[in-house]
Amino acid sequence: MYKLDQTKTPLFDALMEYVNNETIPFHVPGHKKGQGMDNRFKNFVGTNVLSIDVTVFKQVDSLHKPTGPIKFAQELAADAHNADSTFFSIHGTSGAIQAMIMSVVNQGDKIIIPRNVHKSITAGVILSGATPIYMQPEIHEAVGVALNVTPETVRETLEENPDAKAVLIVNPTYYGVSTDIVKIAEIVHEYDIPLIVDEAHGPHLHFNNRLPICAMDAGADMCAQSTHKIVGSMTQASLLHVRKGLVDVNRVKTVMSLLQTTSPSYILLASLDVARRQMVEEGKEVLDRTMELAEYARERINSIQGYYCFGKEVVSKKGAYAFDPTKITITCKDLGLSGYELERILAEKYFIQPEMSDLYNVLCVFSLGDTKEKIDALLKALEEISEEQCCKLEKKQISIIEMPNIPQSVLTPRDAFNSITVSIPLEDSLGQISAEFLMAYPPGIPILCPGEIITKEIVDYVQELKNANLYVQGTEDPEVNNIKVVSEIHI
Repeated sequence: MYKLDQTKTPLFDALMEYVNNETIPFHVPGHKKGQGMDNRFKNFVGTNVLSIDVTVFKQVDSLHKPTGPIKFAQELAADAHNADSTFFSIHGTSGAIQAMIMSVVNQGDKIIIPRNVHKSITAGVILSGATPIYMQPEIHEAVGVALNVTPETVRETLEENPDAKAVLIVNPTYYGVSTDIVKIAEIVHEYDIPLIVDEAHGPHLHFNNRLPICAMDAGADMCAQSTHKIVGSMTQASLLHVRKGLVDVNRVKTVMSLLQTTSPSYILLASLDVARRQMVEEGKEVLDRTMELAEYARERINSIQGYYCFGKEVVSKKGAYAFDPTKITITCKDLGLSGYELERILAEKYFIQPEMSDLYNVLCVFSLGDTKEKIDALLKALEEISEEQCCKLEKKQISIIEMPNIPQSVLTPRDAFNSITVSIPLEDSLGQISAEFLMAYPPGIPILCPGEIITKEIVDYVQELKNANLYVQGTEDPEVNNIKVVSEIHI
């Protein structure tokens, strides 16, 4: 199945050799294996991890021009993920996504993207100077979250924009919903352009055939994965996979080098190395166990009054071709609680911290590190909260708020971002060109992007979200009372 010996961990082994040789460091970082580190921090994390916090030298290789263990580690990762080339990213998946976009589009090029994109994608569009052409994903109206774009939507958008240079999709979504990515790859390749995929939430898919198909197996040309989200690398450690042909691998390498620090964390890099080996050797087994725990939790949650946790039945809906059961979306609006309120109760009363919340739901991400004992603690807390809420004589009604339509775009995000701007009250901004983002959940779709016209519908929607204590973000003003608008175009 694999061409290379996947039991190897060349980078981690090189770091262990450095430690075991008791090498005396006259190199940065200045804490020198923890010797000069603040004692409170050192006593907590221990000296082992600090002893492999090193800098670039021959023994441990260079991320920007790898010839040794990093080169071998990246080759092993490519082999493990069915890619022609793989690049380590210690700039997170956000950095990998930006590099992915900048590798396939330039100033003025069209790139087709879903509306429910992470802000790193819009950042990549700004950096590249490309023009985004948006596709609207389908919406699960009962729980108020975005599903995915359909192959039909992709085809229609390409027919309307045959001069597009690339198509980007998000697969799976934050909530675990996948589209028919095999069909989409076929459609995109009919236009002889690359399909690139934000697979931040799917680094585990390749390693268990009970999960939705991963991007590289489906025929995508590039994908960025958050190895740290489900798989066992450290936060900020991600992978960018490339298939040669429609993508210039050397261009990708150059852009990655432009965006990443010249002082990468070898701790993060080594965690990618060992996480890959773990998934190759144990992935199917540990993911089977994770899915069993997730299905156990889903069944129990659905038996508790006031909650709904969608599962594989979602694939009957348009925009949902497959589902990753490790994502546990707990819809709580029938209890008279917003997702934000449920998250706060779980965190502050029970010391259980979910991944995120929106107006109607709390999202819990299950992974390799979960146990039945911890899941039972979550279930017990949910039961107690349900009992308490159901005893109340009156419960507030949580109704689905309809998302505003995609506003008119009159400037590219780059041109709007680089224009001369002025900050004005949001309520006075109707008809102005936004120079900032407005983002919120649900359903995980940007409300407003730079270059778009601000409408009353958008202003009213933001106010409703704020009234529900949901965190609206994107503006320089943390309270989102003011927004920067274009006062003079400076191209």
